[in-house]
Amino acid sequence: MAADKELITAQALAEALNLSVETIWRYTREKKIPFIELGRRQYRYKLEEVIKALQGGTIAEEASSYETKPDKKLTYQDYLNIPEEPGYRFEILDGMLVKEPSPIVIHQRVSRRLQRILEDYFGEVDPAGEIFNAPLDVTPLDYNVVQPDIFYISGQQQMMVKDTHIDGAPELVVEILSPSTRRKDRLKKMQIYQRAKVQHYWLVDPQERTLECFVLRDGLYTLVAYGMEEDSVEHPDFAGLSIALQSLWCK
Repeated sequence: MAADKELITAQALAEALNLSVETIWRYTREKKIPFIELGRRQYRYKLEEVIKALQGGTIAEEASSYETKPDKKLTYQDYLNIPEEPGYRFEILDGMLVKEPSPIVIHQRVSRRLQRILEDYFGEVDPAGEIFNAPLDVTPLDYNVVQPDIFYISGQQQMMVKDTHIDGAPELVVEILSPSTRRKDRLKKMQIYQRAKVQHYWLVDPQERTLECFVLRDGLYTLVAYGMEEDSVEHPDFAGLSIALQSLWCK
């Protein structure tokens, strides 16, 4: 069919072959199927050519082999070999690959505004520190690769800043909630940041218009500041920092 000769994404190929996207990526890394590389970690496929390469029964065998290894934890190197998929972001949480849609407009709007506030503040109190934003890889623990929406690396943490990623736990991590990430950010990632000893963890909810600020105390996160709607939030550990929440929500 003509459609088979068109270039398709890994997601479309996986659906056509009734395989997981992870299996398609593994075939790509191992060069078991033909592909076209459009750019760094950007691949396209021709369905007809892939089917010929796999020759029927091989597909089921390989897929089954992959599924029988649920205990295999993915590493940062595995993560680097994952092809990019337009419209999606990827993280590895405790060795498991997590795929989610790219952020929506309100998410990016709130992120940009809060980042400016933090850049102004930390630029004054810690000129050697840096504020970063997604997409930048952070490896806070083994078998974990995250892309926090906003994070702060203090001047004393600069040894963690590598050419390609941040290797260690930032002083402050901010995650901006969306319907697709709400549960992950509040539970799984919060646990990971807690184990990694990220000192400050903030959750911003544009839908509910809230800001929650947690501090690591005795190994557990404690809520130390909270605000909603038009409140101004002042943090007990950051003297002089005042965040007018209305400035985050307005269009």
